[in-house]
Amino acid sequence: MDDLLPQDCVARILSFTSPRDACRVSLVCTLVGAAAKTDDLWVKFLPSDYLEVISRLVDSPLDFKSKKELYLWLCSPNPIDNEVAELITTWWLEITARISTRMLSPKTTYTAHLILNFANRAYGLDVLPSEVSIEVGNRQVMRGTILLRRPEDGRKQPSERIFMGEERIPRERGDGWLEIELGEFFNDGLDDHEDVRMSVKEVKGVQLKGGLIVEGIELRPWKEDSAVGRVKG
Repeated sequence: MDDLLPQDCVARILSFTSPRDACRVSLVCTLVGAAAKTDDLWVKFLPSDYLEVISRLVDSPLDFKSKKELYLWLCSPNPIDNEVAELITTWWLEITARISTRMLSPKTTYTAHLILNFANRAYGLDVLPSEVSIEVGNRQVMRGTILLRRPEDGRKQPSERIFMGEERIPRERGDGWLEIELGEFFNDGLDDHEDVRMSVKEVKGVQLKGGLIVEGIELRPWKEDSAVGRVKG
């Protein structure tokens, strides 16, 4: 046992991996389990400005038992818009969301996900693809298309074959909701007065549509690490 590395050394080594790897190692190797739970390790995974980020997100101090608990809270996806909206009947569809870059960590890539569901009477949502756009400040950083709903019979519509791949249609989340990845953007942190604007539009068709339920748009951070590559935050 005298040959074992000190706990702080093990934590230092684990800090060059990813949060997911640190959790996995702690499960298969009890010798490093204690080191994988230390604040010294998890503070390395937190963004350098995490205290400032917390101060912008909440009005009162938060009480966390460990840096790992804080990390998991910061990385849990939260919708930009916490109000659920249902589309009753319309010809055109337009969903927009906006967030200031000062609410986001600098030097971080984010993915945007539309969280949605359908009422029993939903109709007209599988005919044409919707256009997606993400802008940071006055720069358009992403443009593409999504299909809000699979055709009832499971066959691909011509529009889906032309405009989309399998990753751009709804996926089940496991919590009763569906999600579609809209795209990603990089927050360089150089200007904290810019806005990130995300939109989903279908304004070219003449098909009545309804029954779409939207919970909001989630932003999820990614961390760039030369040692382990690109990992989800």
